[in-house]
Amino acid sequence: MRSAVETTDIFRGAFFLCNGATLAEVRLESNGYSIVSFLIEGDGIDQLDQDYRRGHALVNPLLFRETLNHLRDILFKKLRQNAGRTRYDGERYNRGHQEWR
Repeated sequence: MRSAVETTDIFRGAFFLCNGATLAEVRLESNGYSIVSFLIEGDGIDQLDQDYRRGHALVNPLLFRETLNHLRDILFKKLRQNAGRTRYDGERYNRGHQEWR
Protein backbone atom coordinates (compact mmCIF):
# COMPACT_ATOMS: atom_id res chain seq x y z
CA MET A 1 0.00 0.00 0.00
CA ARG A 2 1.42 3.36 -1.06
CA SER A 3 1.40 6.04 1.61
CA ALA A 4 3.16 9.30 2.38
CA VAL A 5 5.00 10.88 5.29
CA GLU A 6 6.00 14.50 5.76
CA THR A 7 9.09 15.04 7.90
CA THR A 8 11.57 17.74 8.82
CA ASP A 9 14.00 15.05 10.02
CA ILE A 10 16.61 14.75 7.28
CA PHE A 11 17.93 11.44 8.67
CA ARG A 12 14.45 9.90 8.71
CA GLY A 13 13.88 11.12 5.16
CA ALA A 14 17.18 9.64 3.99
CA PHE A 15 16.27 6.32 5.62
CA PHE A 16 12.96 6.19 3.72
CA LEU A 17 14.65 7.04 0.42
CA CYS A 18 17.32 4.38 0.96
CA ASN A 19 14.53 1.85 1.30
CA GLY A 20 12.83 2.59 -2.01
CA ALA A 21 10.58 5.57 -1.22
CA THR A 22 10.51 8.64 -3.46
CA LEU A 23 10.76 12.34 -2.70
CA ALA A 24 7.42 13.79 -3.81
CA GLU A 25 7.78 17.40 -2.68
CA VAL A 26 9.95 19.79 -0.69
CA ARG A 27 8.05 22.43 1.27
CA LEU A 28 9.32 25.62 2.87
CA GLU A 29 7.49 27.31 5.71
CA SER A 30 8.61 30.75 6.85
CA ASN A 31 7.21 32.25 10.02
CA GLY A 32 10.12 34.23 11.43
CA TYR A 33 12.52 31.44 10.52
CA SER A 34 12.55 28.87 7.73
CA ILE A 35 11.56 25.22 8.09
CA VAL A 36 12.00 22.77 5.23
CA SER A 37 9.94 19.58 5.20
CA PHE A 38 10.13 16.60 2.87
CA LEU A 39 7.05 14.79 1.58
CA ILE A 40 8.08 11.20 0.94
CA GLU A 41 5.91 8.55 -0.70
CA GLY A 42 6.27 4.83 -1.10
CA ASP A 43 5.07 1.35 -0.39
CA GLY A 44 5.50 0.16 3.17
CA ILE A 45 6.40 3.55 4.65
CA ASP A 46 4.33 2.84 7.74
CA GLN A 47 6.42 -0.26 8.51
CA LEU A 48 9.66 1.59 7.72
CA ASP A 49 8.58 4.38 10.07
CA GLN A 50 7.94 1.87 12.86
CA ASP A 51 11.34 0.26 12.27
CA TYR A 52 13.03 3.67 12.35
CA ARG A 53 11.30 4.76 15.56
CA ARG A 54 12.04 1.44 17.32
CA GLY A 55 15.71 1.54 16.42
CA HIS A 56 15.49 -1.39 14.00
CA ALA A 57 16.43 0.64 10.92
CA LEU A 58 19.07 -0.95 8.70
CA VAL A 59 20.60 0.70 5.63
CA ASN A 60 23.66 0.51 3.44
CA PRO A 61 25.90 3.16 5.04
CA LEU A 62 27.32 4.42 1.72
CA LEU A 63 23.87 4.77 0.20
CA PHE A 64 22.66 6.50 3.36
CA ARG A 65 25.52 9.03 3.25
CA GLU A 66 24.89 9.81 -0.43
CA THR A 67 21.15 10.15 0.14
CA LEU A 68 21.70 12.38 3.16
CA ASN A 69 24.03 14.63 1.13
CA HIS A 70 21.45 14.79 -1.67
CA LEU A 71 18.71 15.88 0.77
CA ARG A 72 21.04 18.49 2.28
CA ASP A 73 21.73 19.88 -1.19
CA ILE A 74 17.98 20.13 -1.84
CA LEU A 75 17.37 21.72 1.57
CA PHE A 76 20.04 24.41 1.15
CA LYS A 77 18.98 25.14 -2.42
CA LYS A 78 15.41 25.70 -1.22
CA LEU A 79 16.64 28.01 1.56
CA ARG A 80 18.85 30.00 -0.83
CA GLN A 81 15.96 30.45 -3.27
CA ASN A 82 13.79 31.78 -0.46
CA ALA A 83 16.52 34.07 0.90
CA GLY A 84 16.77 35.72 -2.53
CA ARG A 85 13.09 36.63 -2.43
CA THR A 86 12.58 37.85 1.13
CA ARG A 87 14.58 39.06 4.07
CA TYR A 88 13.96 37.37 7.40
CA ASP A 89 11.97 40.37 8.64
CA GLY A 90 9.55 39.95 5.73
CA GLU A 91 10.69 42.84 3.52
CA ARG A 92 10.62 42.10 -0.21
CA TYR A 93 13.84 42.24 -2.18
CA ASN A 94 13.87 43.78 -5.64
CA ARG A 95 16.44 41.73 -7.57
CA GLY A 96 16.34 43.96 -10.64
CA HIS A 97 17.37 47.06 -8.75
CA GLN A 98 19.47 45.31 -6.10
CA GLU A 99 17.86 47.16 -3.24
CA TRP A 100 15.52 46.49 -0.34
CA ARG A 101 12.04 47.92 -0.44
